[in-house]
Amino acid sequence: MTTQPRRPQPAGRARTGSRVAAIQALFQSDLSGESTETVIDQFVRHRIGPDGGGFEDGRVPLADVPLFTHVVRGVARQTEGMDSILAGHLAESWTVERLDPVLRALLRAAAYELSSGSEPPARVVINEYMDIAHGFFGGDEPRFANGVLDAMARSLRAEEFQRSSR
Repeated sequence: MTTQPRRPQPAGRARTGSRVAAIQALFQSDLSGESTETVIDQFVRHRIGPDGGGFEDGRVPLADVPLFTHVVRGVARQTEGMDSILAGHLAESWTVERLDPVLRALLRAAAYELSSGSEPPARVVINEYMDIAHGFFGGDEPRFANGVLDAMARSLRAEEFQRSSR
């Protein structure tokens, strides 16, 4: 899978913006080796907020900073666990390391949100990350992400899907 040179489309919701920023921060930390706290600080100071441009300039104009920091710190603290969850929902021939780095960051963030409580509902998590996947990718990646997200959600939040099928 290859990353297309696309930018996520502007989100009108602060929670969506937080997730976009979290994926970007996780990607940056993963590739640069910078500490999570350094990347969080850079984003809060220079990339989150309406001043200085929008998504096309690498900024996230609207974001809920507490959610952003919660997701980035949570994934950083539990990367091994998130990768184990992801690996359990990939085909045998795929490894977490083989995933496109942006897709890997997106799936790690979603895995963290799905595994760290019951809010927001699993379907909301899936929809949010699918909207973001469509903003980042123009190829088959969103379909791939949808399959992994659905499988993770049904595994990690099985009770939500059992309740809705009654």
